[in-house]
Amino acid sequence: MTRPLVYAHRGGARLRPENTIAAFDHGLAVGADALEFDVHLSRDGVVVIHHDRTLDRTTDGTGALADHTADELARLDAGYRFQPLTPDPAPCPFRGAGFRIPRLRDVLARYTNVPLIIELKVNEPELAHRTIDEVRRASALDRVSLGSFGWRVLHAARRYEPRIPTGASREEARWALYRSWVRWPLGATAYRELQVPEASGRTRIISPRFIAHARRAGIPVKVWTVDDADDIRRLVRWGVSAIITDRPDIAVSVVGSMA
Repeated sequence: MTRPLVYAHRGGARLRPENTIAAFDHGLAVGADALEFDVHLSRDGVVVIHHDRTLDRTTDGTGALADHTADELARLDAGYRFQPLTPDPAPCPFRGAGFRIPRLRDVLARYTNVPLIIELKVNEPELAHRTIDEVRRASALDRVSLGSFGWRVLHAARRYEPRIPTGASREEARWALYRSWVRWPLGATAYRELQVPEASGRTRIISPRFIAHARRAGIPVKVWTVDDADDIRRLVRWGVSAIITDRPDIAVSVVGSMA
């Protein structure tokens, strides 16, 4: 097995304000191989990078992201509420440091050789189409995969650009798990990778059996969000294809020591 990739989840959301250029730069600087981030559409139809439907949790803005234009979003302070892992004399040391909500096109232009997972946060075909338009424009088809919980947006993405790999929707992942329980081969699937958590509620998804079942079908398993060194070690031994983590510093160290 080749070494699993380390994806900096939202750039490494425990280390820098999530889904910002500063987070992406830092995640790569500590050794991550790849980036994972989330996209929405602004009011004027621009694909922007942000996790929540609302602005309040991470920025100095309020209300729904979709009520704002891309230019308005770019003026918000995306580091406004970030708290570091270690105590700091200032409660929010990145406040006012110039961290903004970036546009997808700017991120694609900045990281031209970095594998990316782009999570489509709204289950609407328009988001898939506009995201793929940006990926095409950046000539990034060969280094991007798309993910979402929603089947509708993933179906739209697959029809609009079959060359871009997509992860399984929530329902598709559930059926993959059920089939692994009874050793029913996955066969031909609309998805080309599994981007899944270790567990969902009381249901354990990731196990050696599930990973082996997916690998027999040629489908990589990318697990989120894994920050603990012992968990990372265990998943690497089980044969996952990627670790998606808020602590890329830990994951890079652990994966490197096992290479």
